[in-house]
This record gives sequence, C-alpha cells and structure tokens, in this order.
Amino acid sequence: MKAFIASVVVSAVLLALPAAQAADNDLAALEKAARAEGQVNSVGMPDSWANWKDTWSDLNSKYGLKHSDTDMSSAQELAKFAAEKENASADIGDVGAAFGPIAVAKGVAQPYKPTHWEQIPSWAKDQDGNWMLAYTGTIAFLVDKQQVKDVPHSWADLKKGKYVVTIGDVGTAAQAANGVLAASYALGGDEKNVKPALSFFGDLAKEGRLGVTDPVIANIEKGEIQVAVVWDFNGLNYRDQIDKNRYEVVIPSDGSVTSGYSTIINKYAKHPNAAKLAREYILSDEGQINLAKGYARPIRAEHLTLPADVQAKLLPQSEYKNARPIKDQAAWDKTSKMLPRLWQENVIINMKQ
Repeated sequence: MKAFIASVVVSAVLLALPAAQAADNDLAALEKAARAEGQVNSVGMPDSWANWKDTWSDLNSKYGLKHSDTDMSSAQELAKFAAEKENASADIGDVGAAFGPIAVAKGVAQPYKPTHWEQIPSWAKDQDGNWMLAYTGTIAFLVDKQQVKDVPHSWADLKKGKYVVTIGDVGTAAQAANGVLAASYALGGDEKNVKPALSFFGDLAKEGRLGVTDPVIANIEKGEIQVAVVWDFNGLNYRDQIDKNRYEVVIPSDGSVTSGYSTIINKYAKHPNAAKLAREYILSDEGQINLAKGYARPIRAEHLTLPADVQAKLLPQSEYKNARPIKDQAAWDKTSKMLPRLWQENVIINMKQ
C-alpha cells in the first residue's frame, strides 16, 4: 500500500471519490479510511450463504473491520435502505441481479467500481458502478433421498412426483423468483411470459404439493423439505453441511436459469469506505475464491485458477448444458415487479387450506 495520509484528508477525499476504477493510491486511501471507520454492517450476507464467513473473517484480520449481518431477502434489504435513510444501520447488501436496477431506481445505491471492473462482463454490471454481480448461480433441485426415492432430474419429473416441492417466497426472494423463470424456460416461456411456470406451480398447489416453508438449512436439516428449488451453490452447501450421502443436487435437464447476486452499497451508509473496501475485496482473487469455496461461481472465473479442492466442490459442467443466462434483462425486470401479484393470483390462491 502507498504512503500514509492524514485521516481527515483521506476521509474527505474518499467521500468525494468518483465511481471511476480504483487506482493504487486510491486503494491506500480507501484502506486507511475504512480502518478508521472500523466496521461494516451487512444485510443478506450471512456466514452460511456463498461462504461469506471467510470474507468477513479476512476483512477483520487484514483490515480490522468488525462485522455484523442481518439476513433478509433482496426486497427487504432495499426496503430497509429506503426506510432508514440517514439513520442507516446497514452499509452493504447482497441482492439478486433483478434488484440492482431497482436499487438505482429507488435511489438507495452509491457507486464504486473496484479494481477488477474491466473483468466483469458488461451484462453483469451497471455502467455507473452502482451494482455488479460478484458471483453467479444456477437454479437446481436439492433432493432428500431419504424421503424421495425417485430423484427428479427435470421439471417434467417434478410434475410427475408425489412429494412436496418447496420454492420459498416468490414475492420477496430472488432465488424463488428465478426458480419461476427457470421453470418457464423449461416449459416454453421466457422473461416476458412466465405463464407456463405459474400454471406448473398452480397445479402443484392444487395437488397439495407446493411447500411454503423457507428452504433454508435449518428447515432442511429438520426433514421438513423433500425437494427444494434453490441456487446450486446453496444446494451444494446444504448437502455437504448436513449429509453428503443423503442429498442430491441436480440442474434440471430440461431448462434452468443462470443469474447472480450483486453487492449494493447503501447510499446512506454510516461506514461507506468500509463498504467500498468490502466490495473491492469481494471482487479480488482472494474474495472470488472465497465465494467459490461456498459453491458459487465467481463472476471473474475465467480470470482465476481455482484450487483443485475448490473446483471439486462444484457440479460438473455437463450438468449445465440447458442452463442459460437471462437474455432480456429489461423484460425480466418488468416481470419481476409483477411476479408477487401474479404468484398470488395464479398459485397461492390454489393452496389447500
């Protein structure tokens, strides 16, 4: 790091820094200002998700940043930023890709382009640096083989089964919303047309086969979930934490979606420099490998060499042959906003009491 600069000057300079890519001397100033702030508070970035645990540990050991997290959905994170404004209790959050533009529209994000900005694909970032994906995920099935003997490998298999399928809260969780989109891809729909998926899940609801339990590790471990629709990195993580032999993670062979998650730095953050340093570290080689250790595919994967033991945690590439990224992000942004109402009208209304 570069020479020591007086903290008052550093703070003034950093708060005025443009979103332009960080230079070495800016990084020195950023680290100094972040250390002075001494902590970073996050939302939706718990230790168990995408191995955030190691990143928070590294930020503490390397830069002296204390950390706390409150787990919540993407929609809840942005609502919290907007509601608290100058009384912000959170500095940074991790939201589904569709929520990046929403954060900008709500005026709750502040820009920061990290050093490796140019290695982030154009489809995965906001041109002003308000959001950028740090990692991608693909919708998968997590199957409890103790309860489900005939493991489903496609949405068609899922429809024929007798077990309960759990997707979570489509109205608030990016994982659940992308589960709907993945089913749409497999069933002939797209970003503009999720009717095939709504019909699919509506039928499950009519059969009493749609689970409303949140597909998180605590509920899975208790045996409350038979088949969960989750991101591949969550499914693999839960499987290995509970019992690798009891659970199977599969990418649906008839279609799935690859999307991702972006950090959002709260416009009103009390520790803005610590939040920027956190983003900087998350997009560094070390931070990207941390995410891969948590089964998430780093956004800079093609620029990294993953350790063999980390590579071995992931599913083989052949599983992903019919998974694809979102083609029309603008259309999906629009559909995402309508999805809570569509889900209520076409699916929840059919739930058996």
